[in-house]
Amino acid sequence: MLMHATASGKPQAADVIPGGPFPLSPSANPLLPMSAAATARAARLLLPCLPQTTTTRLLHASASQGTAREASGRFIHPAAVVHPDAIIGQGVSIGPFCTVGPSARIGDACQLHAGSHVVGDTELGEGCVVQTGAILGADIPGQTVIGENNVIGHYATVGIKCQDLKYKTGDECFLHIGRNNEIREYCSIHRSSKSCDCTVIGDNNLIMGSCHIAHDCKIGNNNIFANNTLFAGHVVVEDCTHTAGAVVVHQFCHIGSYSFLGGGSVVAQDVPRYMMVAGDRAELRGLNLEGLRRNGFSDQEVRSLRKAYQKVFMPTITVESSFEERLAELERENELSETPAVSCMVESISMSFDQGRRGICKFRSWNSS
Repeated sequence: MLMHATASGKPQAADVIPGGPFPLSPSANPLLPMSAAATARAARLLLPCLPQTTTTRLLHASASQGTAREASGRFIHPAAVVHPDAIIGQGVSIGPFCTVGPSARIGDACQLHAGSHVVGDTELGEGCVVQTGAILGADIPGQTVIGENNVIGHYATVGIKCQDLKYKTGDECFLHIGRNNEIREYCSIHRSSKSCDCTVIGDNNLIMGSCHIAHDCKIGNNNIFANNTLFAGHVVVEDCTHTAGAVVVHQFCHIGSYSFLGGGSVVAQDVPRYMMVAGDRAELRGLNLEGLRRNGFSDQEVRSLRKAYQKVFMPTITVESSFEERLAELERENELSETPAVSCMVESISMSFDQGRRGICKFRSWNSS
């Protein structure tokens, strides 16, 4: 029974038709047929409870388009705003309060969680997951290309305008991301600062929460960046590197393959391949032995690398040669220089002293002190 107020203001019982949420007047007999007006009122009250048809999932599609898209396995929530010119692949799921711009291209089987946005000239490869609050692309000239099977975390911003004063309004700028990357919550990855360059991220990287990759960076494959790792503009990171938390890398630095950056490090110069640095300002602390072991380097390779490292960075008291002379001597020593890993390490060190490069992080000559 429902209650309604009389003219005196006192509540009175009202009859309810079984199965219906609307009251009748006290004089109405629920067993008698309803009037046309009562029937219309009942229909209006019941209408919000009726299930929606599949075509209402597509805000900008006609009934025929809705049928075709539903047949291909797409789902677009009624509260999403999808521009009719956007290209949406098969099996795509777009949640409520998402926006997809007119130049966006969403690959097959992508998932856009509630409140995520794809704007500007942005291409999303197959099987990507964009979690709540993430923003991909920007309404500026240029392009953001994201490969297959990437996960973009909550409230991450990927492919937005750079924070560099070199950028001129109207210039094209670019970001290319490879496959199988996991970009966690609150990360920021910026496009290039000019049309002749591009921010690049390779494959199979784990970029943990609140990391920042600035304009024109070049990131390789299979890297792990712990929380709050910050790369300034034009940083180059090779493959299989690992940073601990709260690492800061100065612009134009190069981080060599299989290196490790200790927690809280401020890296102002290059880190050669296979090495470990820590501190403010970061200093060389030896080889990344644990990283080499985990990545399948043989015992013989590790022994050769240790011997080469000691010759260059840990000279004995009797050795009076300079760093450059010791490096050149190592290059001439056939036994070590013919080992591919040692050759790569020497090459990495030498290239850091080319014109326009920043040199390598400082090191301590433990045996000479």
